[in-house]
Amino acid sequence: AVELDGLTFSGVIGACERMNEWERALQLFRAMRQHEVESNAASFNAAMSACGKACNWRKSLELLSVMVQSEVEAGVLTFSVAISACEKGGRWETALQLLRKMLQRDVRCNVVALNAAISACEKGAKWEE
Repeated sequence: AVELDGLTFSGVIGACERMNEWERALQLFRAMRQHEVESNAASFNAAMSACGKACNWRKSLELLSVMVQSEVEAGVLTFSVAISACEKGGRWETALQLLRKMLQRDVRCNVVALNAAISACEKGAKWEE
């Protein structure tokens, strides 16, 4: 039998994300929490990324909020995923807020986060921000 631990769930959620199955990824994420399997950054990031790829920035940000409430550390990958979700959803203001929050928390910025924020501003015709 396969043990249903955080690593197993994260891997399956990640597979759903790669297959553009965001709803299934969310179902698995919820099932993971219902079965009291400890969530980790990888499971949150995979579920957030799946939502972001589907332009469902709201769900991605909801997951970020749950992650913070659950005291799971939101690192550079987490913020990059959230900013990318906002970029795909045309939410330039939110993308910049996340970039600021990332810097306030002393999370080291990376090229993915910066490019996503720049792209969000470009799409919103706010590239000078």
